[in-house]
Amino acid sequence: MTEPIPGVPASASRPSAPLRWRALHSPFGVGFFVTLGGLAAVVVGLAISNLSTVIIYVVFALFAALGLDPVVRMLERHKVSRAWSIVIVYFAFALVLVGILMLIIPTAIGQVAQFVTSVPELISDFQQSDFYSWLQQSFGASIGDLLAQVQQFLTTPSNIATIGGGVLQVGITIVSGISGVIIVLVLSLYFLATLPTIKAAFYRLVPAYGRPRVTDLTEQITESIGGYLMGMVILAFFNSVFAGLLYFFLGLPFPLLMAVGAFCITLIPLVGTVIFWVVGSVLALFSDPLLALIFAAAYLVYMQIEAYVLTPRVMNRAVSIPGALVVIGALVGGTLLGLLGALVAIPVTASLLLIVKQVLIPRQDQKTTPGH
Repeated sequence: MTEPIPGVPASASRPSAPLRWRALHSPFGVGFFVTLGGLAAVVVGLAISNLSTVIIYVVFALFAALGLDPVVRMLERHKVSRAWSIVIVYFAFALVLVGILMLIIPTAIGQVAQFVTSVPELISDFQQSDFYSWLQQSFGASIGDLLAQVQQFLTTPSNIATIGGGVLQVGITIVSGISGVIIVLVLSLYFLATLPTIKAAFYRLVPAYGRPRVTDLTEQITESIGGYLMGMVILAFFNSVFAGLLYFFLGLPFPLLMAVGAFCITLIPLVGTVIFWVVGSVLALFSDPLLALIFAAAYLVYMQIEAYVLTPRVMNRAVSIPGALVVIGALVGGTLLGLLGALVAIPVTASLLLIVKQVLIPRQDQKTTPGH
């Protein structure tokens, strides 16, 4: 029997009868409920894992809708109804997409095939250059063996298929990618059409006294995300045009292919332009070391112009984020969801930073005495 604690009522010094009965006299029941809770958690985790693709589609469609919403609202400010604004935006987007695909895909496929067939000639020209002679004198015969392995790898189609997991897997990936793009476009259309309704329904879930604050914060977040996504596309387009024209006027091979590559790579936040600068310079090196040096210098100048002139003007509506947070957000998003995760991570980081600045920090500033 438990001894009472001096100065403490007997009822307070021992657990209640129901709790004591469950813990001591029915261990099976306690274990059952604990196991049931663990199984429920496992089932929920498996359900989320199986629905991960659907969740990703929904998230990307929502971000696409937020990215197109500034254009729709701009048309609304010019006395165009929201329905017609959405029709105009998607029709213009469809025309641009079809035009780009008709212009780029046949040429890009042709240039990829031309690149594969011209690899031996490019490597042969590179071996006759003074730069290769300097490399050979500095590093010995290992440079020649390395080039031979590179040539053998690039000119063997089966190796390219192996990278993608085989020809069948490549086809499945392409079909899945196309179907995913269609699903995201359809969902983004629905989200864009009902975005005001979705926001209004979300605001109704908040108590009336807090709705003005939540409404203002949500509008800032959505405007920031939309401005950021549109800004990234505009900056990637500028990179693509500049890289393609630079390759064309320098007489370097595959300018259109490099323009497409520049657009895709420079969508990666923070490090995309650096990656393309390295890739473009290395590929130009196989054609002509002097032209490669000119390309590297010209693109480096463009990177400075983009960083100090274009980016501040294009991103003027997005929330500024410290560089360290940009790197961390891009790494986390890229690790979880790949390239698209890196794209989404930056506006998510900006949104969290905005919440911290406008909610958490003011609340902490109001606490002037301990316990408040």
